[in-house]
Amino acid sequence: MSALTFTEELIFPVAAGKLFKAVVFDSDNLFPKLIPEIYRRIEIIEGDGGPGSIKKAEFSEGAEFKYLKKRIDALDEEKLTYGYTVIEGDVLMDNVESIAYEVKFEATPDGEGCKCTYVSKYTLKPGAEISEKQLKDGKAKLAAMRKAMEVHLLEMHMLKIKGTLVAPPHPHLL
Repeated sequence: MSALTFTEELIFPVAAGKLFKAVVFDSDNLFPKLIPEIYRRIEIIEGDGGPGSIKKAEFSEGAEFKYLKKRIDALDEEKLTYGYTVIEGDVLMDNVESIAYEVKFEATPDGEGCKCTYVSKYTLKPGAEISEKQLKDGKAKLAAMRKAMEVHLLEMHMLKIKGTLVAPPHPHLL
């Protein structure tokens, strides 16, 4: 089996700890609310949400895919690292055995934002190849999810400033 590995670094104007909490602990509830055109439901189907647990994401009707299952491989709240592997589902298509993600959240030098380093490892089935379009499409979908989370966190931060309503809540949360 061959594997393709990609590393991507992104900067978000959200504190590292807040983004880590949102992505790792709150995304099961937030993603279906923030991006209902993609996610119908996300739930833990085995375990307690920690390493070894299995989560199932069901995609919305009309979405390109129906579901995926991912195994939580690592979760370190002190180091702000998270790892999981997509192990089942039509998102793997006919050519991918699994996709492993390692994510590290770090404060930016000014302490105001977060640098996220995403390492994606696509393990291909024997003799399979993956097209540039498949990789590009996958990255675009991940970018949309990350952006939705960023917008939500920024809006929630604005709502909390001195207890006054500075920005309206995200329309998907109404």
